[in-house]
Amino acid sequence: MRLCYPLLICLVLTMSSSFIISSKHMWTKMILTHHWPTTFCSMEHCQSNISQWTLHGFWPDGGAFCNSSWHFNSSEIEDLLPDMKTSWPDLFDPLSNEFWKYEWKKHGTCAAKAISLNSQHKYFSKALNLYHTLDLDSILKKFSITPSPQYYNFSYIEGVIENFYHVKPKIQCGQSTKNDSFQVLGQIELCFNSSFALMDCEKQVSTESVPDRGWDYTMNVDKGSGLSMCNPDVPVYYPPVE
Repeated sequence: MRLCYPLLICLVLTMSSSFIISSKHMWTKMILTHHWPTTFCSMEHCQSNISQWTLHGFWPDGGAFCNSSWHFNSSEIEDLLPDMKTSWPDLFDPLSNEFWKYEWKKHGTCAAKAISLNSQHKYFSKALNLYHTLDLDSILKKFSITPSPQYYNFSYIEGVIENFYHVKPKIQCGQSTKNDSFQVLGQIELCFNSSFALMDCEKQVSTESVPDRGWDYTMNVDKGSGLSMCNPDVPVYYPPVE
């Protein structure tokens, strides 16, 4: 029996270490990112006739590429694929699964540290559910924010989103290559806490219960190429579908 004690101690230490490592990488915020396909494709040289805001990603605020051995398997989300192709399309290749594969590999494996997202089906279905519940595209249209050759005041777009959802979004724009007197609406992020309640995207979440997060607590998420936070003083162009 005495021989078991060192083994038990080692086992306890190993389990404790695993828990500590896991908690260090645990997220506290999920970012549901919508992008406007026309803006994306004008910057990334793709073609799209999609006339609705689509999903770019569902990103945790801590860590990236958390489990390289957990490979994407489209058969696990087969029932979601029709919706994925419409709501979360690959703008480069609509017939490919590569975009979803990348999003799972980089972000899904980190989001999966929460029980609520610990499978591919849970991760992708939760993103789709939140996307449809928010219905950002319809809300913008409801308040007359539609693709137009006319420019919008940034404060109006931001105000509509804030007043409707009661949280502060993160809105990103691209710079026009032809005219620096306006910016191009590109991406809108809405954020959720660990209970999937909306929260301000810039809000700092308390980390007292998750000690020693270190460098990996820095938000490690994507943004559209060439996009940055919109300048509140510059008119916004919301480009029509070409």
